[in-house]
This record gives sequence, C-alpha cells and structure tokens, in this order.
Amino acid sequence: MVQIIRNLRVWLEVGRFLLHSTRGYRFRPWCSPYLRWRIETYSGLKAETVTASVFWNFMWRERTRLISYLHWTGSMRSSRIR
Repeated sequence: MVQIIRNLRVWLEVGRFLLHSTRGYRFRPWCSPYLRWRIETYSGLKAETVTASVFWNFMWRERTRLISYLHWTGSMRSSRIR
C-alpha cells in the first residue's frame, strides 16, 4: 500500500511538472520557450527550429528518457516535501 501511495505521488509530481513547464502553451507545447530551451540543451537542436513536427518527433524518439526524467523530478520533489 505504501508503494502505491509513493507511485501516486510521483505521478502527481510528473503532472505538476508538465503543467508548470507548458504554462501559457498547453495546447502548443512546442512554442514554450522553456521546453524549446530544454530541447536545445539536451539534443543540440536550435530552439528557433523547433516546430510541431520536430517537437513530437523528439518526444517520441526520447520518450523512454523523458519518462525517466519526469519520474526523477517527481521523486525529488516528493522527497523534498517530506
């Protein structure tokens, strides 16, 4: 039961990160300056060249690492709250 609660907290933190990182751009996340900057620093793609297709291709190609990152951010925030 404790593990289920921890997993739920991590997923809530993942959702929180996604809401904060797409603030103002929820229906067009590829236009978010923050996400463009993160893609640029992670992959080397220029932020100005990130279009919808580039964004979704990147998200699909890196989905495993991105999910791992989101779990990590969620667990870091959860451990900080305790």
